[in-house]
Amino acid sequence: MKLILASGSPRRRELLGMVTADFEVCASSFDERAVRADSPAALAGALARGKCLAVAAERPGCLVVGSDTVVELEGEVFGKPADAADARRMLRALSGRSHWVHTGVCASDGARAESFVDSCRVTFFPIPDGEIERCIQSGEPFDKAGAYAIQGRAALWLDRLEGDYYTIMGLPVSRTARLLRSFELEER
Repeated sequence: MKLILASGSPRRRELLGMVTADFEVCASSFDERAVRADSPAALAGALARGKCLAVAAERPGCLVVGSDTVVELEGEVFGKPADAADARRMLRALSGRSHWVHTGVCASDGARAESFVDSCRVTFFPIPDGEIERCIQSGEPFDKAGAYAIQGRAALWLDRLEGDYYTIMGLPVSRTARLLRSFELEER
């Protein structure tokens, strides 16, 4: 069964490549704006499921994996920033504090869909205003939940994390591998 990654994210492509090199990329056209959930973690799960099932409907006979990540600070969801002012607001809010990163993953073979949400607590040192401005000028924040990439400039701000580093990057590798294996076992 052909494996499809329902995401155009280069980070997710890289991370799924740690599980297998044998997959295609088919970015989902799922409209995220209408999705509502009871919590930020549930939102990550619902978005991942929506993306996965949208691509699975277009690619019958394939195993599709979709993922989405949200950053949460005290119950507020920080998605991708709308502009530089929004990125600045997010990074200043995260500076010197702990927040949560939730990544939802869903896999579907068209007959069934299985999913999970993994969460990681991240604490940043205080981020100097000059570093926030350099980060914004680099363009890095604009396609990332919470306006940062842990494998990018945010590596300079990381005080500690509790959980799976790959959850912060956008695809918990070991749990995703186990999920995909569960579909292979069902086929036998």
